[in-house]
Amino acid sequence: MQHPLSRRQTLCFLGAAAGALACGAAQAEDAKKMIVHKSATCGCCGGWAKHMRAAGYVIEEINEPDMKAIKARLGVPEKMASCHTAELDGYIIEGHVPAQAIAQLLKERPKAVGLAAPGMPMGSPGMEMGEPEVYSLYLFDASGAREFGKWLGDKPA
Repeated sequence: MQHPLSRRQTLCFLGAAAGALACGAAQAEDAKKMIVHKSATCGCCGGWAKHMRAAGYVIEEINEPDMKAIKARLGVPEKMASCHTAELDGYIIEGHVPAQAIAQLLKERPKAVGLAAPGMPMGSPGMEMGEPEVYSLYLFDASGAREFGKWLGDKPA
């Protein structure tokens, strides 16, 4: 039986397929790398980074002397501000955003600069002290913010 592809064509095809798989794996790995800008004295930022590591993210923590300047450079509106700011796969993640919400963001890929949990909501990842409160997450860009959902702790409310 004659094979429809020559040996050379088969090898080229297999090489291209392997390259595409490797490229896809590299993109998935890049999507899991997060740079977290934080103050050296903030304990809750470390708690949030621990939550993200547990969810499979690779975290690079950078202690910043001027978080206000970082937020301004990355386009975080003052009303969306929290204690730490992260960069992930083309998005800015501001504050105590749960890993499940970030996974949803990366899956849906909405048009936005970032996703924020303004302030420091009680019960959110890294803020697990006291009575948990329902809080909102917001997508934001230069034109403003829109709600991305309500959360209690690290789960949708």
